[in-house]
Amino acid sequence: MHIIVVGLNHKTAPVELRERLYFPSENIEEPLKRVTSLPQISEALILSTCNRVEIVAVTRDIREGTEEIRNFLSSYHGIPMSQLDSCLYSYDSYDAIKHIFQVASGLDSMIVGEPQILGQLKDAYSLTNKYKTSDVILHRFLHRAFSVAKKVRTETKIATSAVSISYAAVELAKKIFDTLKNKVVMLIGAGEMSELAARHLLNHGVKEILIANRTYSRAVKLAEELGGRPAVFEDITLFLDQADIVISSTGSAHYIIRSDDVVRVLKIRKHKPMFFIDIAVPRDIDPKINDISNVYLYDIDDLEGLVDSNIKMREEEAKKAERIIEKEIGQFNKWLGTLSAVPTVISLRERFEEIRKKEVEKTISSLNGSSKVDVKALDALTTSIINKILHYPVTQLKTLDNTREGNYFVDAVRKLFDLEEK
Repeated sequence: MHIIVVGLNHKTAPVELRERLYFPSENIEEPLKRVTSLPQISEALILSTCNRVEIVAVTRDIREGTEEIRNFLSSYHGIPMSQLDSCLYSYDSYDAIKHIFQVASGLDSMIVGEPQILGQLKDAYSLTNKYKTSDVILHRFLHRAFSVAKKVRTETKIATSAVSISYAAVELAKKIFDTLKNKVVMLIGAGEMSELAARHLLNHGVKEILIANRTYSRAVKLAEELGGRPAVFEDITLFLDQADIVISSTGSAHYIIRSDDVVRVLKIRKHKPMFFIDIAVPRDIDPKINDISNVYLYDIDDLEGLVDSNIKMREEEAKKAERIIEKEIGQFNKWLGTLSAVPTVISLRERFEEIRKKEVEKTISSLNGSSKVDVKALDALTTSIINKILHYPVTQLKTLDNTREGNYFVDAVRKLFDLEEK
């Protein structure tokens, strides 16, 4: 049996095509069942996210199984193969195992090291369990992938530094303040980047968010979504004294916060630190405020410089992760190789023979004066018993070799008789 992967992702297909191939999780049962009903496919998982659609499957024949899944993707979504052909990739055996280990570890993501894909892969695996489209091989394979991902995160720093503008702002805020608990954030402008930064800050425990936007209704709507308070845009300087962290992104042609405003506010705040994040172009905040004591200002260039540095660091950590993955592929391939009946039968006979010899030797040593004839007869008797005990199980294992049911029995025999690779 072989593991294959067929799919496309953000590197190979535009978003318009990825949208058309998307599988909603609430309707995943039917496509999963259709894939596992294909002649060459015995187990299957569908991983469908905004950045990728992949089918991970167990097949009897690599070439035919791959072709069946390619045709399924085309027919199920009603997309001619001529439109899909250049975007689809396929991996098998070693390359398929490596690819999924990389996906689980965040090495194949748009942002290297991002953890979201691991959760999505776990969700996809849960659905295969729910609809019974995975068995011995995919169970072991996915659990090993989750284990590899954990090992990569434990033994490398691939996910420890910010590689997005919004998250970089949060990381800087955490360095300036000992804790983000009980801190108040003011959001000026309700653009996507500032909203993301606000959501990250909320996840890290900030107390409250004030939201000011030129369109007041948009401020009210976002305040409802984030559990914050809307503020009238023209009155932002009246609210500044309440804010420990200010994130601004308005697209204004002029500074909306000037150094005089901040000097006045600091007196009201009794000089408690303030952190300003200006992600607007042109800038919203007068850069002179950086000269004021207890005031920290970062603009988009500062944040991009930090992100670029962190991306380079992640790339170095990714090399360490690849070495971990290479080692884990070897371990998994060893197990996969044992699912053939032949090595299992050999190991099973060796285990029984080992036990038989030890017991015969123990018995002979306790029978003083036994003749060579007695020893030969005892040896023949025990060998015959072992052969008769093993005859039917061995026959069944060979008969079911390379079938879904056979994989289950081979794996069970290896566990029951402790034949696992050490």
